[in-house]
Amino acid sequence: MSVRSKQGERVHLAFCYVLLCTLGALMLLPFAWLLRCSLCDARSVLQMIGSLRDFIPAEAHPENYLEVFRTIPFFTYLKNTLIVTVSVVTGTVISSSLCAFAFAFCRVPYRNGLFYGVLATLMLPPVVTLIPTFILFRELGWVDTFKPLIVPAFFGNPFAIFLFRQFFLGLPRDLVEAARMDGATGLDIYIFVVLPLSVPVCVTVGIFAFMGSWNDFMGPLIFLNSQENWTLQLGLQSFLGQQVNQWHLLMAATVLTLLPVVTTFFCLQRYFIRGIALTGVKG
Repeated sequence: MSVRSKQGERVHLAFCYVLLCTLGALMLLPFAWLLRCSLCDARSVLQMIGSLRDFIPAEAHPENYLEVFRTIPFFTYLKNTLIVTVSVVTGTVISSSLCAFAFAFCRVPYRNGLFYGVLATLMLPPVVTLIPTFILFRELGWVDTFKPLIVPAFFGNPFAIFLFRQFFLGLPRDLVEAARMDGATGLDIYIFVVLPLSVPVCVTVGIFAFMGSWNDFMGPLIFLNSQENWTLQLGLQSFLGQQVNQWHLLMAATVLTLLPVVTTFFCLQRYFIRGIALTGVKG
């Protein structure tokens, strides 16, 4: 390789790095603004910024975070959110992996047609089924409980089923066939052969389910009436009143709410990226 081509490659690489760093900074700007507003007082939280120097508050107010705990029952909302989120993640991973195992390894008539029918439900907007779903749960007496938010997760998620199936199709089929020849049942193969090899896709689906449930606002708004059953997303609305909006406390509470999501992603990003990379379209 000539010196000129090496220099051109370095320039191209440097340009890519600069471009990616710029795009990353732009994506982080809203989070920086959120953190800045959480440290402002009620008067300066929404003031116009004329320069980069004005972006940093003249006087930081970390006591806003303590005021959040005095204003709303934050730990009650956190407990409710954890109950719903952990249940949803568990139900989504178990039910979706079971369905995907059947689509990938079980010899049943019209298997592919049924799988495409499951994928077709992704084109149906959730708002279309919102009223019938509410009527169903109301007749069951589940309104103002966590059941409408948890139970549907144990009946499979179409996108999660798709990810699991694509990952399962990439596993060596010789392992499954060898287990069958040794007399293992379908459930034995699922538990002792397939699942131990599926940690990346389980983490990927778990992260998607975690983020969807943790950030869900519409579901709790429709099904939860009592304040003691509210989740964090509903609790954030407590800072928005008819007369006064406590924006600085809302921003501080939002930062506290985002911390578990960001922490979970950074701790599991290795498995998440690997799971996405290994769920290519096969078969």
